Amino acid sequence: MSGIAATLQHRREKGQGIGTNSHAVKYLNQDYEALRRNCFESGRLFQDETFPALASSLGFKELGPGSYKTRGISWRRPPELTRNPQFIVSGACRTDICQGALGDCWLLAAIASLTLNEEVLARVVPHGQSFEEGEYAGIFHFQFWQFGEWVDVVIDDRLPVKDGELMFVHSAEGREFWSALLEKAYAKVNGCYEALSGGTTTEGFEDFTGGIAEVHDLSRPDPHLFHILEKAVKRGSLMGCSIDITSSADSEAVTRQKLVKGHAYSVTGVAKVEYRGVMEKLIRIRNPWGQVEWTDAWSDNSSQWRYVSDEDRERLSHRSEDGEFWMSFDDFLRHYSRLEICNLTPDALTDDSFSKWALSKFDGTWRRGSTAGGCRNYPNTFWTNPQFVIKLDEEDDDPDDGESGCTFVVGLIQKNRRRMRKMGEDMHTIGFAIYEVPEECCGQRNLHLHKNFFLRNASSARSETFINLREVCSRFTLPPGEYLVLPSTFEPNKDGDFCVRIFSEKQADFQYVPVFFRVWSELLRRLDGASKVCVQSPERVGVDIETSGFSLSTCRNMVNLLDKDGSAKLGLVEFKVLWTKIEKYLDIYRGKDVDKSGTMSSTEMWGAVDEAGFSLNSPLQQILVARYSAPDLTIDFDNFVCCLVRLESLFKTFKSLDTDDDGTIELSFPEVSLDLYNIYSLTF
Repeated sequence: MSGIAATLQHRREKGQGIGTNSHAVKYLNQDYEALRRNCFESGRLFQDETFPALASSLGFKELGPGSYKTRGISWRRPPELTRNPQFIVSGACRTDICQGALGDCWLLAAIASLTLNEEVLARVVPHGQSFEEGEYAGIFHFQFWQFGEWVDVVIDDRLPVKDGELMFVHSAEGREFWSALLEKAYAKVNGCYEALSGGTTTEGFEDFTGGIAEVHDLSRPDPHLFHILEKAVKRGSLMGCSIDITSSADSEAVTRQKLVKGHAYSVTGVAKVEYRGVMEKLIRIRNPWGQVEWTDAWSDNSSQWRYVSDEDRERLSHRSEDGEFWMSFDDFLRHYSRLEICNLTPDALTDDSFSKWALSKFDGTWRRGSTAGGCRNYPNTFWTNPQFVIKLDEEDDDPDDGESGCTFVVGLIQKNRRRMRKMGEDMHTIGFAIYEVPEECCGQRNLHLHKNFFLRNASSARSETFINLREVCSRFTLPPGEYLVLPSTFEPNKDGDFCVRIFSEKQADFQYVPVFFRVWSELLRRLDGASKVCVQSPERVGVDIETSGFSLSTCRNMVNLLDKDGSAKLGLVEFKVLWTKIEKYLDIYRGKDVDKSGTMSSTEMWGAVDEAGFSLNSPLQQILVARYSAPDLTIDFDNFVCCLVRLESLFKTFKSLDTDDDGTIELSFPEVSLDLYNIYSLTF
């Protein structure tokens, strides 16, 4: 399916509700129920050929084929490992998750928090799966949120085993396998197990909930942070924390109080107890290793528990080496570096007593030479980044904010970068800037602000930093109005796909602009009505541009554009019109070739096409750069003219069909065929 057709099909499916948790997209088109039924009919256990039991599914470097770490590994099904395997024993709980030989503690901390909310857990781990006779077919499935839609991921239950033990995540109980299978499904989505090494708990939080995560710097804590935590626990928010490292030697180093640096923990609860006449704030934390616990005040065997009421001691205290422990909130702020809280999306909050965010989302792309303009440090290309408008009309209701305005959270996610680790690529360094739309441009549907605006105006807000994480997320409060959001990579010409989400306290209008390409009708009227033209000498082309004349293909396109009588030839008047166009294109080409290189860069091309009368959306701009530029992203004069001539032909065809001039047309099948022909002739 072509890119255009696939996009239309995807929009149609979203309109039908496909991509929601209740109607998830079938990942790799694998239908769990159909595959399971086939297994029963054939009498064979499922084998997933899309994620085979081979070294390629383990990794690409430290866990790649030939690595000493993968020697002796075999793939076994749970019934081959224990006599009575269980999917879940007595309900999923956080002690079911113990880390193996993989650096994905961030993921396991998120899974542990997931078990604290049964409703959220059921969205990720569908009910009705087991190893019981008559139900077991070697096939399982899980659901994850992936950049705006839920996907249903099918796996077989062959798990990597070394020396008779599961190599990666496992249950402390020994015969429970839901967490190991969940990790395998997540590894499949990300390409392999090794792709899960290193990350932040927020990434797992978001993929399990579709929510948006905020990070709190505990060296500068919000004065109301404990109250925020209390509300987060009541709302079922997922939470994690970690201790920063200062060098690679600190990674997973254990402190004197048995806290692990550079390691992802789950926050599983908060409480207040009366201790020696004073209310003490406590926080409960879990190490996904299932062991190595805090040994200071309020730890399992500390003396502090002797001075609380029997009721509080019974309710909170436990003495077991399961990785979970209490500590005072003051000690928490003193020892930990950051706290992550994942706010759930409106569809995940079924209790109407909770206030809910309004959610807006848009997908976009950065493409080298067209829409990958880099950050504000690159003023000549920054404006070419995709631009989004958010309209904030209503101020917040909450009078306790201390600041009137409209509160919203912006999350910029770069897509599928973990999957690209196999190809030697990793996360881009990303961020975003927010600008107030000038008053004279408010309300415009085809707004795309250009270079001069950004040279003369400062941003109203921006992401705190550019960083090489999957997501950059920040909370803002701004006055009502229209704002332009520009997501970008730090450096220009970095290819990537991204998703922008806006969580606002009030409903906000959010759009990508321009939505459709348009032609300046005034220019077309002038061209169509041209009767008196002046022909100048061909010597005017000169030697300041690189050209060896027009190619045969370009000449054919120019004749086709102006051959009104179908003779495949141009008369004198038609030729005069053509020559006027060429002169106009030459003036534009020279004017935009600011470095006097004799060729035009892809960024200069964008401005030149706009000056010629065509305002294009980002996807079409990307296609034109790919079609008409050389490998070094330069465009010679021949390709420039060819591009403009084809654009004019396409727009004139559209204009002739748009009889009521409303920007939309209805096409019969023959007309659709002609339209598609024009598009493909333009781009290929």
